[in-house]
Amino acid sequence: MPSHVSSLIELYRQAIRSTGRSLRHGWIAMLALVGFALLFVGVSQVAGLLGLAGGFLLGALNALLVGATLSLIERSLGGARSLQLQDIQESLGCYFWEVIGVGFVLWLPIMALDMGTQANPYGQFLSSAALLLLFILLNPAPEVIYQVRQDSPLDVLKTCYEFVLENWIEWFLPFGLLILPVVISPSGLEQFVRLSSRLGRGAGLDFFQLLILPFTVLGGWFSYLGLPSDAYWILAILLTPPVAMSILLFRGHLFALLHGSSHRQREFARRFDDGR
Repeated sequence: MPSHVSSLIELYRQAIRSTGRSLRHGWIAMLALVGFALLFVGVSQVAGLLGLAGGFLLGALNALLVGATLSLIERSLGGARSLQLQDIQESLGCYFWEVIGVGFVLWLPIMALDMGTQANPYGQFLSSAALLLLFILLNPAPEVIYQVRQDSPLDVLKTCYEFVLENWIEWFLPFGLLILPVVISPSGLEQFVRLSSRLGRGAGLDFFQLLILPFTVLGGWFSYLGLPSDAYWILAILLTPPVAMSILLFRGHLFALLHGSSHRQREFARRFDDGR
């Protein structure tokens, strides 16, 4: 087996093993995700009646919930102890301004993109292409926020860009395998573009999209396996919190393994371990 393939397998094996351990210690975070989702849906109903003020309210709530989720993931990655209800309370307010900052930096160019493509006959294509690029280049933004802890939103974006350039194969291969049933479905390309556009708008820092991604993936796999559509959506809803938690934990562990090391360094470390 080629050495780079062996390195990839070992990398993912470590990340999966660590994810399982973190799930055992941080299972209570799944309950928090359910509670956060119910809160978000409830406030969304009220915010829709408040106009512009409702938009600001929803944006602040999104930053609050995303920051709290990242804090819970961070605590779960350590695995030193099992999470308690107190951890959920303490997570509220964490990374709030970091999420707000990244969202604000992206808001202006995305608004300009939307306005500039409205009258363009190829506007939809150009907008989708730009958002897909953002989705790719800023994909590790959540992990950069709670693991690297940069001083400014621009530093977060710069770190994301550098990380993706260095580790794009290792980082996106699991994601590609995960959404494979969605992509190969009859409307797969359209679904992928729509999904990546939504994720690209928020750089992965949209709480609703944190749940939409696993829900879409589950639906794709259930459809691929031949489950009836009137039944698999119930399973998808029930399984979305644990799958969302597993994805976030796996991403966190994978980022920790990849960040700060190059392909050559990881290969050298693997050979050194094999020779011991």
